[in-house]
Amino acid sequence: MRKAEFMPPERLRPYVNTIMVMETNAMNSHTNIPLYADGYPGIMYYTSENGCYLLPRNKKLSELFLYGQTLEPVSLDIKGPFKFVVLQLYPFASKYLLGVNPRELNDDCYDLFQLEQINVNAYVKKLRATEVLEEWVGILSELTEELISYHQVPKDDQIQEAIALILAERGQLSIKVIRDKVFLAERTFERKFNAQVGLTPKQFAKIIQFKCSLMQLTNENYKQLLDISFESGFSDQSHFIRSFKKYTGKTPSEFLQETAH
Repeated sequence: MRKAEFMPPERLRPYVNTIMVMETNAMNSHTNIPLYADGYPGIMYYTSENGCYLLPRNKKLSELFLYGQTLEPVSLDIKGPFKFVVLQLYPFASKYLLGVNPRELNDDCYDLFQLEQINVNAYVKKLRATEVLEEWVGILSELTEELISYHQVPKDDQIQEAIALILAERGQLSIKVIRDKVFLAERTFERKFNAQVGLTPKQFAKIIQFKCSLMQLTNENYKQLLDISFESGFSDQSHFIRSFKKYTGKTPSEFLQETAH
């Protein structure tokens, strides 16, 4: 199996966090990819003779789709050989680039063939014409550029600034402090944030806090759970374990046992 990450082209970096590719040629493979809460939606294109399913709904996905914010444990399930590319978007991007209500995408996926503002079929035709993952990256980058151009995405938005603060502080900055920094009243901030991200500021901050703890847990320089708890901003170890199980369906110990195999 091949996995790789690419830095997005400079023109896309305000909207795309990273680009990921994965492929396997194993005929008898059965790949389950957990979509744990990380605060980032994504555009994904894949090829697989047996399709790709969103579990636990057992929903067959379009070959080109957008997945939204993840609140409950869900996963992508693929049998047999496959290839895919994911453009991991910043949290506001699905609203601005696609005009899709992000709240409707929580724990779900959106078929990008439904887009009417650009000719999606033309891009898919290009994607189907090559098996080279790096060329897929270029084609999906072009698609994203056209979406940016079409929607005239605003820059220096207060909610984008708030998102950047939450990410930079790993979800540990209080919502009041963030609100004060972007000069928004409480109700206005909550309404605008929810409209752009599909989550409340508190929900989003908790997800980023969890994501950072997950990264620490899976780091090669593994630390004790108590250390991770405090470094990730949890009040105690039991609070950390409850939060971890909420987003993964497993305790940290169970998660480590599974990933060790």
